Amino acid sequence: MRFAPEGRAFLAALLTSLPREVLRRLRLLIRPDTVLRWNRDLMQQRHARTCRPKRRGRPPTVRSIRALILRLVRENPGWGYRRVHGELTTLGIKVAPSTVWEILKQAGVDPAPERASTTWADFLRSQADALLAADFIETITLNGQRQYILAVIEHATRRVRVLGTTAHPRASWVIQAIRNLVMDLDDAGCRARFLIHDRDGKFPALMDEILAEAGITTVLTGIRMPRMNSIMERWVQSCRHELLDRCLVWNEHHLRHALREYEHFYNQHRAHQALEQAAPLRTAPDPITDPERITDLNIRRRDRLGGVLHEYSHAA
Repeated sequence: MRFAPEGRAFLAALLTSLPREVLRRLRLLIRPDTVLRWNRDLMQQRHARTCRPKRRGRPPTVRSIRALILRLVRENPGWGYRRVHGELTTLGIKVAPSTVWEILKQAGVDPAPERASTTWADFLRSQADALLAADFIETITLNGQRQYILAVIEHATRRVRVLGTTAHPRASWVIQAIRNLVMDLDDAGCRARFLIHDRDGKFPALMDEILAEAGITTVLTGIRMPRMNSIMERWVQSCRHELLDRCLVWNEHHLRHALREYEHFYNQHRAHQALEQAAPLRTAPDPITDPERITDLNIRRRDRLGGVLHEYSHAA
């Protein structure tokens, strides 16, 4: 014979108040140990209902604190969870170190990382204000002459300087171009400390001495590692796609003119994602909030190099 849970609870509750005659009869149906077990279960259930905590476990971490922890780790790759916890404490945010550890693990970030080693990309970003990059670009004019373009770009502002183009990049020509660059940087107030370039033989050794006198150290990239000079390589790609591949260059004189136009377009007008869509020498304008101006736009186009490059602006 089986008793329902309600019957078990009823018998267990009346166990101490039942007369002996009834207990003798119950012995024929159930064992005393069974009744005692039912009574223990009933007491445990009653205790669980009356002593239930108001909340179960630790309360969840506020979403903004989670976002801040991940931001600290992202902006400081060398910080472990203990260092992040210390920074939170200085900000007056009370969080257990184990909570920081758990948040980092859930986000797939090593709580005790070997992220202290600085990558080359991190070095370039951290030293952008003091970095220049140089490179040669090769192109062929319609008369069959091979031309070598020497250009330098500033990492922080993305401003590019085309130092010149020649069919014979001798050491004397490169050295004179570098001297002109040093004077131009001094006039512009640019305090560069490093210049990155590859191991091309067209860069003479005397160039390093001229730069050293101006307080600029030469940094050579690794062999077949263009990513070490990624900012310059990106400009080379832009120059090819936006100018050289779309323009028929007749001779060296025409190439110089095209490079001057593209340098002005790149520095004064072309939007850059790294600069929040501003140009190196021009800040992005404030967004238009006047509904009348938005519905009545008057945009003018200016062509450069016969329409190879387009510049758009509001009509005066």
